Amino acid sequence: MPSSNPGQAPSSGPPYLPTTASPGGLPTPIPDDAVSGVLLLFFVCGAAFHMTTFQINRRRGHKFIFSVLLFGFCMARIAALTMRIVWASYPTNVNVAIAANIFVAAGVLLLFIVNLLFTQRMVRAYHPNFGWNRTITMAFRFLIGSVIALLIMVIVATVHSFFTLDPDARQKDRSVQLFAGTYLAVLAFLPIPILTIASLYPRSHPIEKFGYGSFRTKMYLVLGTATILTLGAGFRIGVNFDPRPINQPAWYHSKPAYYCFNYVIELIVVYSYGLAGFDRRFHIPDGASGPGHYSGANKSPSSTARDEEDVVTDLETLKAPDNQRDRSATLRSVDKDVTGEHQGVHDGSEKH
Repeated sequence: MPSSNPGQAPSSGPPYLPTTASPGGLPTPIPDDAVSGVLLLFFVCGAAFHMTTFQINRRRGHKFIFSVLLFGFCMARIAALTMRIVWASYPTNVNVAIAANIFVAAGVLLLFIVNLLFTQRMVRAYHPNFGWNRTITMAFRFLIGSVIALLIMVIVATVHSFFTLDPDARQKDRSVQLFAGTYLAVLAFLPIPILTIASLYPRSHPIEKFGYGSFRTKMYLVLGTATILTLGAGFRIGVNFDPRPINQPAWYHSKPAYYCFNYVIELIVVYSYGLAGFDRRFHIPDGASGPGHYSGANKSPSSTARDEEDVVTDLETLKAPDNQRDRSATLRSVDKDVTGEHQGVHDGSEKH
């Protein structure tokens, strides 16, 4: 997002073009169109992959909403890259610049939410009584809710910074942007210490394993993606803490840095989860709501009800052949009676 530091104000507006250097600089048809087009293609493939995975699982009765979240993230990145291509063709259109910056800031939050929810599941698997504690559950809900609140704050501050020249107002917008960026960087990093402590703290019960594959692979996958997302979030907030005049950008305002620390990092996360089969690795039983539900030691009410329905269905299936055999025996008996009657009538006619 562009910094809101005051500087030499443009003569036209509102809205006004930013007066400080922003990551990626002002886009131009060459090379931004080509680079954005290639990245856009990767995100289109990622969106198609995750939505296809979700639809296949849905038909099988396998609910995994995280595939939809990654699909939504890919769509947000498609919109951001599309707006950047449009901005390159219309560099003085401030409204397009605003839309491009908002989409860039908004999309990555979905990945933070996915990692937080996976972290919560793994904490519950490591320490069920602690992880299912109401206070811990509310803490994770607060973190996820705060992401949505921060998104609203960033959008409002970013839009307002384009529509004012008041130095005090711009400084306040900048303070909001710096707070939100720092908070999100901490949020991206949070799964690393949480999972490290959860894995090292002595357990009173075995790990309640869930999903497909080894638990260690799940751990490495979440820690790896959290590290990458923290790198990107840290880079973005670091850039905002060191504003430069628009005509004196630093290396971290360059186009390679912008594309690598934003889109390339996010593509690594999207494809890492997809290729690792995260829809099977992180799946938990439907209706899980307490200790023992992940492993099946204590089944959730909805899961128990489904199991009872399955048992009834299986019993009806087993009874079906017996009923069919009974019906076949009855038919054979009727056929014999009918055949005997016909034979008796035929013999009587011969005697006469």
